[in-house]
Amino acid sequence: MTEVNTPPRVGGWTRFVTARPRLSLLVALVITALAVLAGSGVADRLGAGGWEDPAAESTRATKALEREFPGSQPNLLLLVDAGDASVDDPAVAARAERLAGQLASERGVTGIGSYWQSGTPALRAEDGHAALIAARITGDEKTAAETLERIAPHYRGVRGPVEVTVGGPVAVRHEMQTIIQEDLTRAELIALPVTLVLLVMVFGSAVAALLPLGIGIVAILGTNAILRGLTELTDVSVFAINLTTALGLGLAVDYALFIVRRFREELSTGAEPLTAIGTTLRTAGRTVLFSALTVAVSLAAMLVFPQYFLRSFAYAGIAVVLLAAAAALILLPAALMLLGHRVNALDLRSVFRRGDRPQPTGEEGRTWARTATLVMRRAPFFALGTTAVLVLLGLPFLGVRFGTADDRQLPSTSESHVVQQHIRDGFPGSPDGGLEVLAQGRATEAQYGAYKERIAELPDVQRVDGPLVKGDSAYFTVLPKGEAVDDPAQRLVGELRELRAPFDTEVTGMAAVLVDSKDAIGERLPLAAVFITIVTLLLVFLLTGSVLIPIQAVVLNALSLTAMFGAVVWVFQDGHLSGLLGFTSPGSIETTLPVLMFCVAFGLSMDYGVFLLSRIKEEYDHTGDHDQAVRHGLARTGGLITAAAVILAVVMVAIGTSRVTNTKMLGLGIALAVLMDAMIVRSLLVPAVMRLTGRATWWAPGPLRRFHQRFGLSEGEPGPVKETEEARDKVGASHA
Repeated sequence: MTEVNTPPRVGGWTRFVTARPRLSLLVALVITALAVLAGSGVADRLGAGGWEDPAAESTRATKALEREFPGSQPNLLLLVDAGDASVDDPAVAARAERLAGQLASERGVTGIGSYWQSGTPALRAEDGHAALIAARITGDEKTAAETLERIAPHYRGVRGPVEVTVGGPVAVRHEMQTIIQEDLTRAELIALPVTLVLLVMVFGSAVAALLPLGIGIVAILGTNAILRGLTELTDVSVFAINLTTALGLGLAVDYALFIVRRFREELSTGAEPLTAIGTTLRTAGRTVLFSALTVAVSLAAMLVFPQYFLRSFAYAGIAVVLLAAAAALILLPAALMLLGHRVNALDLRSVFRRGDRPQPTGEEGRTWARTATLVMRRAPFFALGTTAVLVLLGLPFLGVRFGTADDRQLPSTSESHVVQQHIRDGFPGSPDGGLEVLAQGRATEAQYGAYKERIAELPDVQRVDGPLVKGDSAYFTVLPKGEAVDDPAQRLVGELRELRAPFDTEVTGMAAVLVDSKDAIGERLPLAAVFITIVTLLLVFLLTGSVLIPIQAVVLNALSLTAMFGAVVWVFQDGHLSGLLGFTSPGSIETTLPVLMFCVAFGLSMDYGVFLLSRIKEEYDHTGDHDQAVRHGLARTGGLITAAAVILAVVMVAIGTSRVTNTKMLGLGIALAVLMDAMIVRSLLVPAVMRLTGRATWWAPGPLRRFHQRFGLSEGEPGPVKETEEARDKVGASHA
């Protein structure tokens, strides 16, 4: 009897992935082993920068200054602390000069400058007990890090009458990279066992619980290998490995939960394993494919931005999403084919229920069905109430201030943070945050002098140093009043760029990089938003065949992110909970972080939205009852989505335990967004809005309806509604 029923229910893809399941899993094991070898050492090849626009004026000027005036762009600072003595004490000065001379002889170090050589007040602490030696380590990020590791031990610590600590941008980047690698290992050690425990609680079966972890490991290791290959072609940010781990585990759990749950449902109805796999892939499998595409689209939007920090997350995110989906649609069915009914083995919950089979329509489903009924009965209240709460939670974002990533991303006890904080607190102005004005073109001493006077007259200028002339080029150092990247400093960048001169000028420095980064993001943000919106609308239309549902999905998904953005500003910018969470608030949000968090969180929200809508659509096609379809969809997926969201939130919180503030913000912020989306938007707002729109939810004009019937996704067999629509279209065509 099984032989007769199988052919119409098992498609070509099912036959392909289940034909030789042992061979498929063996090949996957070999490929994964090769990925481990290919991806080994990937973290050592990743960069800790990437926030600047490579085509911006500040980037061009920085490269020119590095080439012509290496001393103008120091990236290594030695803080020389004389204790109770003065930095002008002869013994202190002699030791400092020997240190500067020793540093000048190091391979890969150039542009040595110090307070004892130049007498510059900005290099001397206001209390007179500390001063700076500045230098530039040449080469790319990897080379500079290797040079720092080689020379730092020879300077750090007590040296005669002084104590030396090492700081500067190169030290900040190196510490950040090291800490991220250490924190990622700790996060994995936290996330993996906790995820396994939660999966056992969700599935009951220990065997079923191991399947999502296997999919996640394959996706993570494969993505690491891809990132390792990309480092041969382009710059990749070290922060991307955090997203690889988070999405690899999170999406693998999502996809495997959805597929394994549907497979177990089919088995519980008496279907044979092969038939159950066919039905699962035709329904849940297609939904997983669409879900992966929507997440990948959201992440792909970051490719439009020039900063390699953002582009790196697109590389990692797209790779891990597609690998997780491929593993779920190829390897998971093979494993389920081999396991069959043994997927329920070691069911730890069997002692609490009657029978051996899972009961997908049990108390959990009834609870979600009752929730849907309650929400739809009071749809206006829930729609307006949840919207008002979400908007209220997002209000702090109206006061967002954008800044740059600096040493305050690191723990307050890290050496480079201590050095930079000492400079901020104890040195006049902002000696490490000045603006450099590069002047190119032949000019006289009088012309340089007149230009310097015009700079000094600008209201936000504290002091102007220079010019230092070399051939037809020169540069001025301009110290702004206040902080290095606050509003006056950013305003000064524009004033300097508008200042007329008898030669070509370009402005760089921390504030200039920030201004250019904000401009680059602002110019490309509409393009990214349009890309995400249009492709998401198309994909959701192909899933549902409705004109209204895609619009609802985009709007409600965006609304679900308000709490995340509000919390980011309230916690990380304004510093609330900084003591509890263990970070130093810089008083601003790094410019690229909101873009990154939006793309990732929007994609994950669409992930859950697709799961819910696909099940609602499947039921509506079978029954034609709109309210029943919504209740059924929430009953079938509410617990699943909530479980997946909780597990993903656990992974993101583990990432959020990082000591680097940006990583902490990313992990905790997305964890909040995921939970709000699953527990508020999917559980309350979506059913309320769908009840208000009623059957009009499924409307589409004739041409679009026919387009969907030809190219769209249909879950399961055609039901009464679909058959009626097809008949109506045929009648219309015959009359025409």
